[in-house]
Amino acid sequence: MNAAVQVTNLNTLEDQITELAAHISAATYRLLTLIREYDLRSGWNCGGTRSCAHWLNWKCGIALGAAREKVRVAHALAGLPKIREAFRQGRVSYSKVRAMTRVATPENEDSLLMIARHGTASHMERLVRSYRRVGRAEARKQLLRRELSYY
Repeated sequence: MNAAVQVTNLNTLEDQITELAAHISAATYRLLTLIREYDLRSGWNCGGTRSCAHWLNWKCGIALGAAREKVRVAHALAGLPKIREAFRQGRVSYSKVRAMTRVATPENEDSLLMIARHGTASHMERLVRSYRRVGRAEARKQLLRRELSYY
């Protein structure tokens, strides 16, 4: 097989992989939408399970920690319309969405999405860790500035 045919085959293979990954992201969005609705309706509360995450663990074979994250992300997406839409369209992966929803607000969605579109899931994880660290440091500063005066 000559080099030009190999490159064409690799390009085709790459296209198929990235297209399928986008479909999987969109399907994961749909799964999370259903999980949120099921949790809001307490469908899991039929006597045998303690939470929606426990139900996902039992019925869908999802590890309990991963199930908790799916429920958390599902609920977080409700308040993040831009991230939700990008995820629904398969433009960002679940890994990136999971990281973003830890710190996302409607005010910072655009910035997070820009980084998500141009960076890796590892970039998002590092960004979120830094964002949380800065947030905790700022909260500590505010706590130290608190004072009480009385007469």
